Amino acid sequence: MSPAIERAGASPAPKKPVQKRERRERRSTSLLAHGEPFVWLAGGAMATCLFMILGLLALIVYQGGATFWPSDVPTIALRNGLAVAGEVNATESYRPEAGAYTRLPEGARAQAQAYVARQDGESERRMVRVGNYEYTGVHYQWVSDFEIASTQLDPWMTVIERLARGTASGRFYGVPVAYEFDGKVQAEGSAAAWAAFVAEHPRSVARHERAEELSTHEVGAVNAQLEASRLEVRAVELREGTDTPAHLAAKRVGVERDRVLEQRFLEIGQQIAALRAENAKHLLVLETADGTRAKMQLADIVRAYQPNGLSALGKLRVYLSRWWEFLTGEPREANSEGGVWPAIFGTVVMTLLMSLAVVPFGVLAALYLREYAKPGFLVSTVRIAVNNLAGVPSIVFGVFGLGFFCYIFGASIDELLYAERLPNPTFGKGGVLWASLTLALLTLPVVIVATEEALAAVPGSMREGSYACGATKWQTIQRIVLPRAMPGIMTGMILAIARGAGEVAPLMLVGAVKIAPELAVDGTFPFLHPERSFMHLGFHIYDLGFQSPNSEAAKPMVYTTTLMLILLIVLLNVAAIYVRNRLRRRYTAGPI
Repeated sequence: MSPAIERAGASPAPKKPVQKRERRERRSTSLLAHGEPFVWLAGGAMATCLFMILGLLALIVYQGGATFWPSDVPTIALRNGLAVAGEVNATESYRPEAGAYTRLPEGARAQAQAYVARQDGESERRMVRVGNYEYTGVHYQWVSDFEIASTQLDPWMTVIERLARGTASGRFYGVPVAYEFDGKVQAEGSAAAWAAFVAEHPRSVARHERAEELSTHEVGAVNAQLEASRLEVRAVELREGTDTPAHLAAKRVGVERDRVLEQRFLEIGQQIAALRAENAKHLLVLETADGTRAKMQLADIVRAYQPNGLSALGKLRVYLSRWWEFLTGEPREANSEGGVWPAIFGTVVMTLLMSLAVVPFGVLAALYLREYAKPGFLVSTVRIAVNNLAGVPSIVFGVFGLGFFCYIFGASIDELLYAERLPNPTFGKGGVLWASLTLALLTLPVVIVATEEALAAVPGSMREGSYACGATKWQTIQRIVLPRAMPGIMTGMILAIARGAGEVAPLMLVGAVKIAPELAVDGTFPFLHPERSFMHLGFHIYDLGFQSPNSEAAKPMVYTTTLMLILLIVLLNVAAIYVRNRLRRRYTAGPI
């Protein structure tokens, strides 16, 4: 409408009412629909698992790495007039009971009670490794603060790590005061005695090692030849009969051979006796904190050092020396001291033999199930059985290995090949071979499942292309399928190594022992001895933790051996992962 009409008084056209937009109700969507709580729950669970794993590893690394660091040895004078010296292993707070003051003299009790009262009824106490077991009868002693009159660090206080000889076991703490040779004092005073010890100790150790080599290797070789001679005569007797001409001739030859070997045995014994007699002349005289004097052969001393006067570099030398002994030496002091080289060697040999046994059988079984067997009830049953085997307790496999491999299969081998050695078993007992096969059965489901998954991941177009080029089924599997499935097969082997290397329960039944004087591989023919028992790091940890007579001294070694086992498994897995990655880069364009 124009403005002129409006001025003329025409009524304007009615306006259309504006329609209000209806407001949509905003419905709040639950967080459960978005899955936010489940994301946070999954992330929290993963963080918790990582925290627990990293915390455990940090504890093992800290405790295991600090085991061999030399600590100071204070001399603690007590209020009752006695004195103790040793390494402080732990400290804690506690509330003394009324009977705790009875060891103090009358005059010191009131002072001790007043001291504890000022501390709100609490006191600190420290666990001191006093050593000197043949004199004290204990390895550790708790000392409370209210019992202490004074503490000092004697620079001449010496820590002696020694070989066990009767009741003389464990560490010894004392101050060198004299050096004797053949019953006569050659040096007197701490400085002179220590200098004489440092000069003569390497020669005494060399004589001791020579005597041990003779008694272990030379005497062992003679005994092995005597046993071989007896077995040869016994074999002729079983084959030809008793008192036959062949048997009598073999006996005559055996008697002459035994006479020569026994003469050699006597000569070796005389050499050993001469070396030990010479070592018995060299003695170090030490004085303990309570004034007791003790004489010790230099050959029995593995390591001696004076921690209170050592610099940081000197302590580092002792630390590295202990680590070297741990990695290359044999255990001593009921496995609570010394090294674990036989256990490391046994663990590696057993793991490698297990891998050589489980991978071929697992791959062949998976190949048949995936590539050749027709789907059906039987194949499904086999797959269910394989999956169920993964949940069977490991001790059941150990019982099976003992019954089948040792008592049935091994005993049959003894009857066929080693009848002359019976009733002493050769293969009819636990050994590294039967332990490896037992763990191969234990880890077989892991390899089968991983291999099947790897075979299923190979694209079907590759198989069809191979068939189109005229290749047979086996040629396709050999040249196309297996190379591209190899990274997955290696993954199964890695899982098998991680599972098998840490198992202990089956090994207790089929070959692992506390001490194995002979390794499964050595320089004597046939070089590999699968029938021998062996040491294992996992079993060594169990023995240290639960069978050691000195549990407190064994506790640091438990952490250190656990650290060694973890590092060994990681090393084996890293080697397998490296090979797997090489195969993956070679045969696949991306991860399987």
